Amino acid sequence: MPTKYIDNFEIEFSAERLEGCKLWGAYVAVFAPSGSPMHRLNVRRKHRVAAVQQFADAASACAAAEAAAQDIVAALKAGPAGRG
Repeated sequence: MPTKYIDNFEIEFSAERLEGCKLWGAYVAVFAPSGSPMHRLNVRRKHRVAAVQQFADAASACAAAEAAAQDIVAALKAGPAGRG
């Protein structure tokens, strides 16, 4: 699972084949640092982004997930109103 860092957030993005077809979905999980160097806080559990989109291949789904991560982190940084 590819990992990317945006500010203090650790982003995991992935592609998974959708059930019942040959298309792919884009998924993102977001973690923040905790007080322990051996632990991280899961601030956004792995979820499907671009839920209405289906991708022909894993690379396209991963690219969409990586792009969505930017918006997710921006919303988290905006505070409680942006966490919806």
